[in-house]
Amino acid sequence: MAPPQETTVNLATPTRMLNGIANSFSLSDGKLSINGVTLLSEVPSNVTFSSFSSICKSSNAPFSIYRRVKSRAHKGGFLGFSKPRSSDRLKNSLGKFSSRDFLSIFRFKTWWSTMWIGKSGSDLLKETQWVLFQVPELNSYVLLLPLLEGKFRSAIEPGVDDHVIICAESGSSQVEADSFSAIAYVHFGDNPFTLMKEAYSAARVHLNTFRLLEEKSLPPLVDKFGWCTWDAFYLTVDPLGVWHGMKELAEGGVLPRFLIIDDGWQSINLDGDDPHEDAKNLVLGGEQMTARLYRFEECEKFRRYRGGSLLDPDARCFNPRKQKEILLKAREIEHTRKARSKAIQSRSTDLSSFDSKMVELRRELDQMLAEREDVSISVNGNYCTGSSNESEDMGMKAFIKDLRTKFRGLDDVYVWQALCGAWGGVRPGATHLDSKVIPVKLSPGLAGTMDDLAVDKIVEGGIGLAHPDQAGDFYDSMHSYLAKTGITGIKVDVIHTLEYVCEEYGGRVELAKAYYKGLTKSLQKNFNGTGIISSMQHCNDFFFLGTWQTAIGRAGDDFWSDDPNGDPMGIYWLQGAHMINCAYNSLWMGQMVQPDWDMFQSDHVCAKFHAASRAICGGPVYVSDSVGCHDFELLKKLVFPDGSIPKCKHFALPTRDCLFKNPLFDGKTVLKIWNLNKFGGVVGAFNCQGAGWDPEERRVRGYPQSYKPVSGSVHVMDVEWDQKKEASKMGNAEEHIVYLNQAEKLLLMTPNSGAIQFTLQPSSFEIFSIVPITKLRSDLKFAPIGLMNMFNCGGTITEVEYGESWKKIFVRIKVKGVGKLLVYSSEKPKSSLLDGVEVGVQWSSEGKLTVDLPWKDEGGGVSDVFFAY
Repeated sequence: MAPPQETTVNLATPTRMLNGIANSFSLSDGKLSINGVTLLSEVPSNVTFSSFSSICKSSNAPFSIYRRVKSRAHKGGFLGFSKPRSSDRLKNSLGKFSSRDFLSIFRFKTWWSTMWIGKSGSDLLKETQWVLFQVPELNSYVLLLPLLEGKFRSAIEPGVDDHVIICAESGSSQVEADSFSAIAYVHFGDNPFTLMKEAYSAARVHLNTFRLLEEKSLPPLVDKFGWCTWDAFYLTVDPLGVWHGMKELAEGGVLPRFLIIDDGWQSINLDGDDPHEDAKNLVLGGEQMTARLYRFEECEKFRRYRGGSLLDPDARCFNPRKQKEILLKAREIEHTRKARSKAIQSRSTDLSSFDSKMVELRRELDQMLAEREDVSISVNGNYCTGSSNESEDMGMKAFIKDLRTKFRGLDDVYVWQALCGAWGGVRPGATHLDSKVIPVKLSPGLAGTMDDLAVDKIVEGGIGLAHPDQAGDFYDSMHSYLAKTGITGIKVDVIHTLEYVCEEYGGRVELAKAYYKGLTKSLQKNFNGTGIISSMQHCNDFFFLGTWQTAIGRAGDDFWSDDPNGDPMGIYWLQGAHMINCAYNSLWMGQMVQPDWDMFQSDHVCAKFHAASRAICGGPVYVSDSVGCHDFELLKKLVFPDGSIPKCKHFALPTRDCLFKNPLFDGKTVLKIWNLNKFGGVVGAFNCQGAGWDPEERRVRGYPQSYKPVSGSVHVMDVEWDQKKEASKMGNAEEHIVYLNQAEKLLLMTPNSGAIQFTLQPSSFEIFSIVPITKLRSDLKFAPIGLMNMFNCGGTITEVEYGESWKKIFVRIKVKGVGKLLVYSSEKPKSSLLDGVEVGVQWSSEGKLTVDLPWKDEGGGVSDVFFAY
């Protein structure tokens, strides 16, 4: 139900006053000002500013959100512009600025975005999703947020002579406009994190096309440990490999509570293939990108699975060495293909050596895959040949049933899909859907982004697009089948392809609306409304149109185990860039979805670096380990024995002093991210220096001069305590104890103390757990810190009770996990009990009190620790 409409200000009259409060913004004499301070100068006369209430008359938002937004309406407003002639793509200056620090997010690929900083309008990059200005004159900040209006979406571009350009486009030559009244929103505030929350809340109330994270339920996997099959198998994933991957992790003491069967399980083929058979011998990502979905059920590898075949103790073992050899051989082919392309670019005329090598390598790979296929068939036996599984004992349903039988803690199984079905969409004529191959057309805004194999392949093959009128039928046909097999959710990838093929369908906004409406209905019907992870979706089209139901999404580009460009140092540099993407994208994505920091590999050279960030990111923790390649000691710093994780209460964000810095290649800034636990805060410091975006080369490249030790500092006030109501009191404590996880040090701090200084080597980190100290009496101080062996030690504390009984002061702590509990206690307790039994403790004069805790299956692994003084 929409909130009651309020009296609005007449657009023909001044809009500087709202409920007796002056609007923070004004536009006059070619200047957009904020409380008298010029933000943009030389604003063209065709640009308009309108108050929030004059544009937004009603909303479908919950009344609590609507009321909250209306109460702050004086802090923001809408920008518009008009043109003498209509067009499907309009560009207009919003004014200019210089010598003012900004932070922005821009798309560096079709699918992915990252941060960019600068000081002028000319420093901006194409496809910028938002700009945050620092306004030191007012000790405040302003957000410029491009919006949707009608059938148009907008983004920011750099202009000549420091001008800021807004570009509004429909994506279809048949959809034109000549004016906009609310194509962008500006909002003002003295706290950048609160500002982002308020601005996106205002956008939600105005647009009525998406919901905020606070309005939605999260999928259960968000606080659990999982495993994804991608880096282990790529497109060669099959039941035997999945089974042994799960088995190894469970036997190693880190049971996955969710499983993602990534790309490779679908029934896909190429346009020239037999329309009823799977494409053969696909291995690495890239080979499948021109293939199309030809049936909704699983591919032959999974269809022929025979129920119970892997439950047998004598079931065939998996050979991880053979799997590695297959992947290495496929990479050798890929490298040879790249070398051939370079030779062509250098105008070489003799390519025979490359061609002959390619033929031989392909023959070797096909032989290896044939041998692997023989093993798989010997395990799984025959399979059903019908259009769907005719037997309960065959196929995906039987496999999922056996997985749940063997691995009792496995709560969720998700499978991968592209938004349009497969990378190349749905094959025309292969299903009941009205699908046709649409040639791909990239928008001009994407011309300045990074070259991308996926884009090249999609351009090559076009997309088999199911008619938007059938979007609901399309998704339900896939998802209803999957739900019957026991699949509980989907990872939806390749999301930003709709903008390529929208010419005939009313433009990018209208096409997206149709598809996301169909997806939403299917999620509600088949996957409890929550069973989705969105990926490759970093564009405002998706966030403003596709997040009505979606509540979790990837915050950064893929975890790359090595550098696809062959840079010997890229294996290190890319890890820092990945972390920066996730941290800064969370500033905006976290308003609508829970940021997902992606999987990583626990045996990777930078695994510990990744693991520490995942521990405090506030989202799920999952790996893509190959079979036989695990660091269980590392994983146990992230995961409890029952497969749950000590998750933070918020999503991790860059600290305030990092917002307008460059932690990638300025050679001096450490990335610091903050988060909150139930009884304290946490700051992670990461040396990510060494690589970043190069606008000239249009790619992420190494900056080797920056790959060096960097110094920084951490303070109690780096944690934004006020971002959770229940945490505000913790930030106001007189004293805090700070625990350095890697150095294993305890330090006392007050809000007025000097910051803690540190130096980090390249690709290294420190985690600072910050806990308020409670005075039990004038000379007795106490603070619960958590399990020292966990990266997010504060997340292990579930309850704390202070009291007095029989003239004794006591503290009761409930702790989940196994390991060494650390608390700060200014004196040694007279009595210490573990689950009601006296237990020995270790105490030192600096207040370090520790006690060893076992894991107990009963009670969910929670120990009751009692200290009496």
